[in-house]
Amino acid sequence: MVSISTSSSAATLDRSPFEDTATNHLWFHGWDMDWEELTEREGMKIFARAKNTTLYDVRGREYLDGLAGLMVVNVGHGRREIGEAMGYQAGEIAYAASSNYTTIPTVKLSETLARITPGDLDRVFFCSGGSEAVETALKIAKQAQALRGFPRRYKVIARRGSYHGMTMGALSLTAGRNEEFFGPFMYGVSHIPSPNHFVNDFELEGEAGDIMCAKFLEQEIINQGPESVAAFIGEPISTSNGDHVPSPIYWKMVREICDRHGVFLIMDEIINGFGRTGKLFASEHFGVVPDLMTIAKGLSSGYAPIAAVVVRPSVFEGFKNEGASIGHLLTFGGHAVATAAANKNIEILFEENLIERGAEMGAYLKSQLELLRSHPTVGDVRGIGMMTCLDLVKNQTGKEAWGTRHPFIKNLGEAVHGKGLLTRVWNQLHVCPPLVVTRDEIDRMIAIIDESLTEVETEFAAEIAAAA
Repeated sequence: MVSISTSSSAATLDRSPFEDTATNHLWFHGWDMDWEELTEREGMKIFARAKNTTLYDVRGREYLDGLAGLMVVNVGHGRREIGEAMGYQAGEIAYAASSNYTTIPTVKLSETLARITPGDLDRVFFCSGGSEAVETALKIAKQAQALRGFPRRYKVIARRGSYHGMTMGALSLTAGRNEEFFGPFMYGVSHIPSPNHFVNDFELEGEAGDIMCAKFLEQEIINQGPESVAAFIGEPISTSNGDHVPSPIYWKMVREICDRHGVFLIMDEIINGFGRTGKLFASEHFGVVPDLMTIAKGLSSGYAPIAAVVVRPSVFEGFKNEGASIGHLLTFGGHAVATAAANKNIEILFEENLIERGAEMGAYLKSQLELLRSHPTVGDVRGIGMMTCLDLVKNQTGKEAWGTRHPFIKNLGEAVHGKGLLTRVWNQLHVCPPLVVTRDEIDRMIAIIDESLTEVETEFAAEIAAAA
């Protein structure tokens, strides 16, 4: 493997005044890092510039982006053509009220999305971010059910291990919600098992476990009362749950169950979409068309805040009736500069064949990650396309996780970042670079992870041996 020198990225350079200002005034969004860790132990990063898969901070240190920002920057950093498209649009018209006006780039983007999303998804409601898109999808689903003559269909079923956002409705669907600070949550939400080919809730393997997860959905609909369930929501491939790729039969069964009971199927493609999994949308891997699809992140590759909900004609139909308009308004939904960024981003995705490139380089990435199974703390290697992870365990046989607050996880995260790789280290170590990543960059990422694992495993050798 490639040997990594840490001298350039880990060198202690003069602290920037921007870091002091950020410490004094900026409130970071993260929930997995204590304030002291963030501000005193090199956890905070302030970046000055970036190009393709590399970021440079205010101290001049260089980092490989192993997480594409936050699984966002699909076309890579530093795309001046996107910035130019945004600047041009701002000079023409930046804003029109989203209630009953719109702009040319917004209309163009709606047509593009209607054309490239699966099946007959063809009506687009624009938002500013993924959480807003999920909130919007919830309201659309509930109002659409009422307009179809089912006013008591308000319940929503989500999955254990899910992540759908941090606004109140989206957080209610998210499995890792914080009851202590934010409860009570939205009424009428229940959670069911999610496909997991590593530690299955039913102690079944592969497709058999996936089938049981699908059957559990039907049981939950019946238990709640089909006349009260509005929708079921899930990511086609759940990143937060550890990049488990379901068997194709899972989503086909889910689609059939939802149809049988009149429940809308919402597929959350906020992370999955726009080439991240080696297809334009992850639902294409399974041949299933949802009733509502949420999209964000890769829609603009992070160059502007934008998201959307795309729905089928059968969902939108009732909203055409007099007095039935959507009870929902977002000030910046369909913002002209943001839609201009998204239009150019999608153009780049297709012109540079980045979806196919993501599939090809993703296969190489996974093949190299497989080499890390030799480490005693790597329990599994999973994923598809540019969405992969290592499952970190104390014991490969017992599959016991360390826990996200364990010093092993903290120290591994610091080691990886100190060697110049940006990623997320929890019970899984995620590797999800931009679609423009090169083989050489992948090799460097793998080498950093390899060396970091070796160092931290040596530090915790006694605990690892005791767990074996």
